[in-house]
Amino acid sequence: MENAGYTTLTRQSGLLRELQVVANNIANAATTGYRQEGLIFSEFVSRGQEGPSLSMARGNVRMTSMLQGPLVHTGGTLDMAIEGEGFFLVETPEGERLTRAGNFTMSAQGDLVTPDGYRVLDAGGAPVFVPPDSQSIGLSPDGTLSDNGRPLAQIGLVRPIESFELTREDGVMFRSAGGFEPILESRVLQGFLEGANVDPISQIARMIEVQRAYEMGQSFLDSENERVMTALDSFIR
Repeated sequence: MENAGYTTLTRQSGLLRELQVVANNIANAATTGYRQEGLIFSEFVSRGQEGPSLSMARGNVRMTSMLQGPLVHTGGTLDMAIEGEGFFLVETPEGERLTRAGNFTMSAQGDLVTPDGYRVLDAGGAPVFVPPDSQSIGLSPDGTLSDNGRPLAQIGLVRPIESFELTREDGVMFRSAGGFEPILESRVLQGFLEGANVDPISQIARMIEVQRAYEMGQSFLDSENERVMTALDSFIR
């Protein structure tokens, strides 16, 4: 295969990945706390000793958007949304994880948990406990959870030290390989949930662009294959 064919193949591989990323964004446009993703392409150019240079394009770095999603009022006592940057800190079997999805509930043991049953952690890294007999649960903007004015715990808000080391593990849960640090500037709102920060219109438009680019590359590869097969057929005869 000639250099043009190799270059097109690497480009096709990256476009296919981007198509999957965009499709996933569109599918999660209504998911609470979802962060939109994008794909970064890089190019590697190798200069040949005798022939022309060879360029390889790779789309292998995912970028997570940190833009604020829309805040939706639900009125739920344990529904929480972050206004500003940062994440809630959650305890999972694999370690501490970060999320923007604040649709929390209470477990049978009185712990504040995510819909998957993972315990929400406070500013000190301990599980947030809500007494079963709590009558009036309040939440102040700094994340302090209280019952009838009596402080219970302060919801932990953190941000990754290096944002590019933030790795998505599922739709709304992230692992920060570079660690994280407390954040004090953001506000926590009670009775609100943050929607996905996905712009469906722009994502659909991007999907159409990627599909067209992929089809053009596939057309080129088909033409190259036909040319090679015709040449081989001529040599055999």
